[in-house]
Amino acid sequence: MDKLPDIINSIPYLLQGALLTIAVTVLSLLTGFVIGLPLALMRVYGGKFSAKFAATYSTVMRGLPSLVVLFILFYGMAAFISLPAFVAGCIALGFCSSAYQMELLRGAIQSVGAGQMMAARALGMSRLQAIMSIILPQALRLAIPSWSNEAAVVLKDSSLIYSVGLAELLRRSQQVAARTYQSFIVYSICALIYFLLTFVTNRGLDHAERVFRLPTPLEEH
Repeated sequence: MDKLPDIINSIPYLLQGALLTIAVTVLSLLTGFVIGLPLALMRVYGGKFSAKFAATYSTVMRGLPSLVVLFILFYGMAAFISLPAFVAGCIALGFCSSAYQMELLRGAIQSVGAGQMMAARALGMSRLQAIMSIILPQALRLAIPSWSNEAAVVLKDSSLIYSVGLAELLRRSQQVAARTYQSFIVYSICALIYFLLTFVTNRGLDHAERVFRLPTPLEEH
C-alpha cells in the first residue's frame, strides 16, 4: 500500500480523463440524435423508398460493433481523409447510436395517437406543420425514458476511444495502474467514476421525464 498516496494524487488526472469521456458522450449522443431523428421521421412518414432506406440503415448499424466502426473511420479512412481521434470517436459512436435512437424515436412517434395528425390536418395544418408542432413535442417527451438508457450505453461505450490513443478515463486508469502496480485499486476507482457518471446521467434524465411528462386525462381535470 506504499503506492496509495501516488494513487490518491492521480485522482485529478483520472478526473481530467472523465471530462473527455463526458465530452465524447455528449457529442456522440447529439450526433446520433441529429441523424436518428430524420431517419425516424422517414421510417414513419416517408415513402416506400425512404422508409426502406431508414430500416436498412438501422439494421446495418445495429449489426456492427462500435469498435469496428471506429476503426473504419480512424484507420480505414486514413488513406482518404485524416480524422483526429476525438472527431473519429464522436462520429463513430454517433453513427452507432443514431440507429438505436432512430428506433426509440420511431416508437415514440408512433405512440402518439394517429387521430392527432388527422385533427391537425383538419384544422388546416400541413403535414410538416403537424409533425413539428403537434407530434414531435409529444414524441420527444415520451422518448426520454428510452433515451436515458441509450445515454448510459453511449457513456460506457465511450471507453472504446482509448483504442485510438485518446487519454480518456480508461486510458488514464491504465497508465496509472501501470505506474503504481495497483491495478485492482485503480480500476476500481475507474469503475466508480463510470458508475457515478451513469448514475447522475440517469437521475438527471429521470428528473427531466417527470418535468416534461405528458399529463394523463385524469390529471388534466
